[in-house]
Amino acid sequence: MSLPLIALFLAAFAFGTAEFVIAGVLPEVASGLGVTIPIAGYLVTGYAIGIAIGGPLLAVATKKLSRKTLIILLGSVFTLGQALCAIAPSFELLMVARVLVSVVHGTYFGIAAIVAVNLVPDDKRGFAVALILSGLTVSNILGVPGGTAIGNAFGWRATFWAVGALGLIATIVTALFLPAKAGNTATSGSFMREFKALGRQQIVTSLLIVILVMIGQYSLFTYIAPLLLEVTGLDQAVLPWVLLLYGVGSTIGVFIGGRLADWKLMPSLIVILGLQAAMFTTLHFVSPFPIVMAIAVIAWGGVNFAFGSPVQSRVLAWAADAPNLASALIPTGFNIGIAIAAILGATLLENGFGYQNLPLIGTVALLLAVLVAVFSYAWELRAGTTPPIPAGT
Repeated sequence: MSLPLIALFLAAFAFGTAEFVIAGVLPEVASGLGVTIPIAGYLVTGYAIGIAIGGPLLAVATKKLSRKTLIILLGSVFTLGQALCAIAPSFELLMVARVLVSVVHGTYFGIAAIVAVNLVPDDKRGFAVALILSGLTVSNILGVPGGTAIGNAFGWRATFWAVGALGLIATIVTALFLPAKAGNTATSGSFMREFKALGRQQIVTSLLIVILVMIGQYSLFTYIAPLLLEVTGLDQAVLPWVLLLYGVGSTIGVFIGGRLADWKLMPSLIVILGLQAAMFTTLHFVSPFPIVMAIAVIAWGGVNFAFGSPVQSRVLAWAADAPNLASALIPTGFNIGIAIAAILGATLLENGFGYQNLPLIGTVALLLAVLVAVFSYAWELRAGTTPPIPAGT
């Protein structure tokens, strides 16, 4: 594994930790800034909105910058943003700092994927995307527990300082080891080409698949703790271990998805989506049985994250001549799906749907995703089209 790819992974790990660690210190943040926990929860909402809206806009606005220069700038702003979070004297200023970080977060994951696939041979592109995505899953396994522990020991502001230090290290490693011209073909071409690329059915359907998958995943994952406690009957002390194993399964799934993307992209994606639908159905039926449910949650984590590399590789392939906006819209799709899932899950629970039935939302959403993927692939084969040549080649 090359040092440039490791540098991109480290930055992804820092961004992932920054996004998710707030959950571990939310009560302390609320207490420290004199707001209620539900109000403090808007820090999560603000971050998601920043990724969804600000990320693509910044990606297009900076498309003429050298990719290495841009990634270093994003890392620098990230580090500054974490410092601002650490010293924020009020909830409002903490929100502003978090939104600032979220905008560069949304841009980073689109740009990093473009750079990563340009650092490896064509038959390793899925693996390169998987490595970037694994930064998110590993951040849940190591970064979030570590950041939470730091916050518990030294106060919530120390958590932001620690994440900022992580971002600084990643930025320095990137500056030292990322090739100066990595991914620079993405800086050529016009702004209009970026928008025209979005009209390709492969990109539209891929983004729709992302939204559907996130609706299914987060309608359940948002409430996985009460489901495991109340329906499965797990002990509170066991819950963190099951979620840790979920994270391990997710990381393994990311790399399996990457390998499959390099082998047979669309057939693999369709099979992965079908397996997700099957796992959601399985979770519904086995949720009252602790041992079987724990095993199923680990497998569910694996298939959940296996889809990311194939779908992002497909977007990058079909937007190769204008990748910046299309790639940056993938995090937008993720966050739109998560937002819909949170509202849908809450509404159904309030109307007596029950935790055990939440996986059925995923079954429906993933079956729809399978239909979209099959339709899109059949259309592509019938038309006999091939991905465009990257700009500047």
